[in-house]
Amino acid sequence: MKTLEKFTFGIGDRFARQGKAQLAAIVEAKKLGADIFPVWNKSNREHVTIHTHPDTQRTEADAAVKALGWTGSYYVDADHIGLKTVDNFLAASDFYTLDVADFTGKPADGKSIRAFVEANRKFIGRLTVPGIGQTLEITEDVIAGAANKFLLAIQEAGKIYRHVEERKGKENFVTEVSIDETDTPQSPLEMLFILSAIAAEGIPAQTIAPKFTGRFNKGVDYVGDLARFEKEFDEDLCVVAFAIKEFGLPPNLKLSIHSGSDKFSIYGPMNRAVRKHGAGLHLKTAGTTWLEEIIGLACAGGEGLAIAKEVYRNAYGRFDELCGPYAAVIDIARDRLPAPAEVDKWDEKRYAETLRHVQSNPSYNPNFRQLVHVGYKVAAELGDRYYKALEDHEKIVAQNVTENLLERHIKRVFM
Repeated sequence: MKTLEKFTFGIGDRFARQGKAQLAAIVEAKKLGADIFPVWNKSNREHVTIHTHPDTQRTEADAAVKALGWTGSYYVDADHIGLKTVDNFLAASDFYTLDVADFTGKPADGKSIRAFVEANRKFIGRLTVPGIGQTLEITEDVIAGAANKFLLAIQEAGKIYRHVEERKGKENFVTEVSIDETDTPQSPLEMLFILSAIAAEGIPAQTIAPKFTGRFNKGVDYVGDLARFEKEFDEDLCVVAFAIKEFGLPPNLKLSIHSGSDKFSIYGPMNRAVRKHGAGLHLKTAGTTWLEEIIGLACAGGEGLAIAKEVYRNAYGRFDELCGPYAAVIDIARDRLPAPAEVDKWDEKRYAETLRHVQSNPSYNPNFRQLVHVGYKVAAELGDRYYKALEDHEKIVAQNVTENLLERHIKRVFM
C-alpha cells in the first residue's frame, strides 16, 4: 500500500481553481520547518452540486505540483464515499475516505456479534492502555455494545475497501475510515473495539476519523468543552498507539480531524498532544478555501464585490434549500444575519471583515460566514461569470487563500 506521511493536510477546493495557492502555503510551511503533505479532497455531494467530476481534482493537483515544482508526495482524496459513489473516483483518487455513518448504530447479525465478542474476550477485565491514567473496565456487555453500534459500519467499510482494492490494487491507495458523522462521540473503549473490527476486516487503515465531543460546524470555530476535547483527543491517541501493536494495524495509523478548518481553539491542544505522543495527524479542511475566494473577490471591488454580494443575497433568500443538507453541521442565528439590502451598501473592507475568520475583528459575523459557506451552489450557478472573476482577480484571491491556510491553520496546528 501507499504509505502516508506523518503529517498530512486536507485542502478541499470547491471549484478546483486554488490548487497553486493552496500548495504555496505548504511550500512556505516546509521552508519554515513544517514537513506536511497535501491531500486534495472533495466529496461526491460537492461534485454533484457544482457539476464537476473527480478527474478535475486530479487535474488541479497535478497542475499545481508541476507549477510549483513540488517533489514530495501528494494525494487526491475520494472524500466521504460509499459503495454507491466510489466508482466515479477510481481513476482520479489514491486516498479513500470510507464513510459508513449511515450504518453506525445499526446492529450486525447475531452470529457476527457473537464472533466479535469471542475474538475480543481476552480484554475482559481491567485493561491498562499506556498513557491513559485510569484502567478501562471491560465486560462482555461492553464488547457486545460496541459491536451493536459499530460492527455493521466497519463491515461496510470492509466491503468498500475490497471493492477499491480489486480495481486499484492494494499498493496504490491510502485508506481512511470515517465514523465522525454520528450523534455521540466514541469513548476510548469504543475506539479500541472499532479498531479491532477494522483489523478483523483486513482494512489497512492509515487514518481514522472519530467523532469528538462538541460541535464542528462548517467554517467556524469549535464549540464545546475544550478540556473535555483535549482529554478525548489525548486518550484517542493512546488507544491508536495501543491498537497498532495489539491488532497489527499499519504503524503510521493516525487520527484524522474532519471539518477541521477554522477550529482555532482546539489547534493548541491538538498540537500539544501530537508532540507529547510523537503521533501523526491528518487535518481535513474544505470550505475555508471557498470562503477565501469570496473574500478575495470582495477585496477586488467592482465585479468581484458585486458577485460576493450576489452570492450572499441569493443564499439569504434560499436559506432552507442551502442549509438543509448541512443542518447537522451549522448553527445560524437568522436574526443575526444582515439584510441583503444592508450588505449591498457595504464597501470591500466591510464585506471582507464580516466574512474573514478573525474573531478579534468586531465586524466578524459567524452567522454570515456559515451562510456564505453553504452558498457555494449560488456561485456554481453563475458559471463562467464566476470563473472569469476568479481569473481576473487571481492574484488577490490567491493571496487570501495562501495566507489563510498558512497563518491561521498550518502554523497553529503543525508548528
